[in-house]
Amino acid sequence: MPYVFEPAPIVSVPVVGSAARFPVHRIYCVGRNYEDHAKEMGHNGREAPFFFMKPADAVLVVNPGESARLPYPSLTHNLHHEIELVVAIGTGGMNIKAVDAAQHIFGYAVGLDMTRRDLQNEMKKQGRPWCIGKGFDASAPIGPITPAAAAGDIAQAEIYLQVNGQERQRSQVSKMIWNVAEVIEQLSNAWALQAGDLIYTGTPEGVGAVVAGDALAGGVTGLGTISLTVE
Repeated sequence: MPYVFEPAPIVSVPVVGSAARFPVHRIYCVGRNYEDHAKEMGHNGREAPFFFMKPADAVLVVNPGESARLPYPSLTHNLHHEIELVVAIGTGGMNIKAVDAAQHIFGYAVGLDMTRRDLQNEMKKQGRPWCIGKGFDASAPIGPITPAAAAGDIAQAEIYLQVNGQERQRSQVSKMIWNVAEVIEQLSNAWALQAGDLIYTGTPEGVGAVVAGDALAGGVTGLGTISLTVE
């Protein structure tokens, strides 16, 4: 089939223990999914889950054993880090029950939901969509995907982030307000999940700004680490 210009290459993420790569379809993100992070953002209680999206080509792949370069984005003076557990969907579906969610998970990865906080906050004040604060280029760094069978007990894993060797975020995945299975249930009620979807499941407390020259290193127990430098 002819195209008016050459299509962009498929966005993909490496898979631990395999030469095959995981092709990305969509990126879903869960907002305020740790209670202490919700509080630091000025909210309380167990809200109903809500979601936003990033374009697939917002992915910034961090290869194993490497440190990626994250370009400081335009228009912002307040770029924030948010370390997250990422769920990679291997089998799609709609109206998936929480008890069946594990059957749809291919694996897990460590990710960062980078946020232009000043732009996000301004859009919130104006009652406008805040895609500009979340969906910019390279806003979704991600490490290699570990297949679910090799990931261990993700529900009890620790999640953490350091900036320039100083700890900024540390928590446990068990502290998520909505666990992975519940997130998949809710998401699949609103969208038809498909193989290749990535779900950024929310960040714990301790989010904060980074500047050019900062070195970020984070991880989730059983999934290795992710490292990058802001430029």
